[in-house]
Amino acid sequence: MKKVITISREYGAGGHSIGQRVAQELGIPFYDRDIVQETVKASGFDLDLVEEEGEDISKASSIFKSICAITSSNYQDPQNAIHDVQQAVVLRFAQEGPCVILGRCADDTMQKAGIDCLNVFIHADDVSRAMRVSEMTGSKNGAEIRKLMAKKDDSRHTYYHRYTGKTWGDSRNYHLTLDSGVLGYDLCVKLICEAAKED
Repeated sequence: MKKVITISREYGAGGHSIGQRVAQELGIPFYDRDIVQETVKASGFDLDLVEEEGEDISKASSIFKSICAITSSNYQDPQNAIHDVQQAVVLRFAQEGPCVILGRCADDTMQKAGIDCLNVFIHADDVSRAMRVSEMTGSKNGAEIRKLMAKKDDSRHTYYHRYTGKTWGDSRNYHLTLDSGVLGYDLCVKLICEAAKED
């Protein structure tokens, strides 16, 4: 079995649920919130800051931080420090044994560390995602949901590119890309588990 399964996902595509179920099916740990908690412990940063800076960054924020770094040699971007600690946490979890890791550029981290892994990207059509986001947020406002989906995906894209230099969602960066809207969660779980069992 592949040592580590990393799952990247579009917002509302069900990556968290699918990742949890894959971990349960294979009897291995699933890491998402644990990464945040361990990063807080290791870095000393506030929980809210780690959650805010841990995986998302808007284009405007990225540009602002770049300008600050250029204009002031004293500027220290907390996101860079959080990212470094978070990657160390992700790497430690991966080195402890087989597991499923959600997001946080884990696919790139595993590749750079030479750790055997299966990198998965979960996406879905806007309608399927919007229904899921409505369930998660309780919102029935279509425009609000579409705006939230676009914002989340844009932030993840910017964050991933900033720290890996790669394009988030590009199929060439993953071993498996799955459309959860067409395939459904059950089949996605089955396909990932089958792929993970192949040596």
